[in-house]
Amino acid sequence: MERKEKKTLVVSFIVLISVVAVIGLIGYFILRPDDLIIQGEIEATEVRVSGKLPGRVLEIRTREGMRVEAGDTLILIDSPEINAKLMQAQAAESAASALSMKARKGARSETIEAAAEQYQMAKAAAEFAKKSYERTKNLYEKGVIAAQKFDEVETKYRAAQAQEKAAKSQYDMALNGAEKEDKLAAEAQVQRARGAVNEATAYLNETKLVAPISGEISEIFPKVGELVGSGSPLMNIVDLNDIWVTFNLRENLLSKIKIGDTLKAKVPALADKEITLKITYIKVLGSYATWKATKLTDEYDTKTFEVRAVPLDKNSDFRPGMSVIINWSKIDK
Repeated sequence: MERKEKKTLVVSFIVLISVVAVIGLIGYFILRPDDLIIQGEIEATEVRVSGKLPGRVLEIRTREGMRVEAGDTLILIDSPEINAKLMQAQAAESAASALSMKARKGARSETIEAAAEQYQMAKAAAEFAKKSYERTKNLYEKGVIAAQKFDEVETKYRAAQAQEKAAKSQYDMALNGAEKEDKLAAEAQVQRARGAVNEATAYLNETKLVAPISGEISEIFPKVGELVGSGSPLMNIVDLNDIWVTFNLRENLLSKIKIGDTLKAKVPALADKEITLKITYIKVLGSYATWKATKLTDEYDTKTFEVRAVPLDKNSDFRPGMSVIINWSKIDK
């Protein structure tokens, strides 16, 4: 009888221990804090392609999702106004060049010959007038002729000298061509016209838009035939070689990380592929992202920080917008 009672007591004790153990395990799993999961997002450098000129979309040489290299032609814009301005600028340059050439070249050969003949005629007349003046002077000094006659001959001699000087100046002017200032002014007009041509040509080059970087076309906004304005966005290019992960953290969680640290994460879109991230950027967000305390005591408002990290594993399957999951509870301090 006593044996039976002892056996019953042992069984009861074992059952009690088992019940306590089960309750303890249930309490552990129920009361254990859940893992803190941080969700980030993959981002990439994106460049927006815009045009300087208004016009009509003539041709689109790419499509969304297509890989392009820097310098590839993406889109053609038809702008007749620019073609007209280029023609006007080229005509102005031609006219200015002709005037500058004329200023540098000087007078025509026929003009120079005519000036030379006039100078020779004036020179001969001055020489004849000089001889007449000398003879008349001798006669006047001997008292052969009257003073009035001598004055007339002297006046004609002085006039002949003046005509010779004037003819010489005209001849020199024909030889030298335009003045230095006139030549400089003509050359300045050429440079101004050439600048207008270069400006119109530069604008004309903007009718053919090329890829500023290598990447993938993510969006194309206009259709062929549509009018686009100056500076209107035409398409976006994503550089899939420049990818990072962005996630937000409350400041009380920052004690586990610093710039340069690495951490593990998973990408659900890639079958929970585990990747390694290196933290490169930590910056506080605006006041709109502040976490407000819900208690009056032992709590404080915590700011939110933006954290960026680059994946150390190069993977061509990474796409902007993919979620990245980080188990913060498993990060060592």
